[in-house]
Amino acid sequence: MIYTVTFNPSLDYIVSVDSFRLGIVNRTNKEIINPGGKGVNVSMVLRNLGYGSTALGFQAGFTGKEIARLMEEQDIQSDFIEAKTGLSRINVKVRSDDESEINGMGPGISDEDIDKLYKKLDNLNDGDILVLAGSIPSVMPETMYSDIMKRLSGKNLKIAVDATKDLLMNVLEYHPFVVKPNNHELGEIYGVELKTKDDVVPYARKMQEEGACNVLVSMAGEGAVLLAENGEVYQSEAPKGKVKNSVGAGDSMVAGFIAGYLASGDYEQAFYTGVCTGSASAFSEGMATKEAVRELLGQFGKSYF
Repeated sequence: MIYTVTFNPSLDYIVSVDSFRLGIVNRTNKEIINPGGKGVNVSMVLRNLGYGSTALGFQAGFTGKEIARLMEEQDIQSDFIEAKTGLSRINVKVRSDDESEINGMGPGISDEDIDKLYKKLDNLNDGDILVLAGSIPSVMPETMYSDIMKRLSGKNLKIAVDATKDLLMNVLEYHPFVVKPNNHELGEIYGVELKTKDDVVPYARKMQEEGACNVLVSMAGEGAVLLAENGEVYQSEAPKGKVKNSVGAGDSMVAGFIAGYLASGDYEQAFYTGVCTGSASAFSEGMATKEAVRELLGQFGKSYF
């Protein structure tokens, strides 16, 4: 079974506006409302690729109920904990000449709520996959990811971590199955600027030496790099296409990597499926579909689906 954790899921209100301007009334010409949050995005894309998952995390108020309803409508299972204070956040994303975002705060999360999450995680079984993705709300301990991995260290789980800075570095001692920094985040961790795929390799290897099993580094239009657990280094250019959407491409790469690995146990297939799934989301108005991923894989002469 696959589980994703999103501490602060959202309603993403995505609007398109012709030539958005400050200080005046702007009218939308297109509106989309989706459930959002990095782990939720992973669950959405996994569903599109044919893999079920259960989304864990916290919800609150009428917005929280709407997030769960929309996920159920899209055949995505959720098992959120109901927080007693505040509201699940609404994130407003404005698509115009430039793309802008206004992200909400989210609910209050108590120690009791966190204990409930731990109890759900305690029910995971050997062989399960867990995805920890995104930032940690200020109302929660900054050590949540490492605390979770320490608590689960006695189980034979494959854990994927998509986080930055100390959130990522603090989990390496627990040997996550895959971590996915981008090249800027990886460079920030080690105090260097990483522009090319060859620049990335030694620092991805350093992260692997510190405990990560697989290090998957996204580089937007420059492609991606994987240092695999088996010692192989994979590099790829980005697929060709027009970027329409910056939301969820990294989350989609994580979902694609997991789907590709589950389908084959092969790291090369996992890598290219991840690369093409991330790009398929970037090239569409929504999240990657299996058909779009299959088409992009064809650019590399691959036919995994």
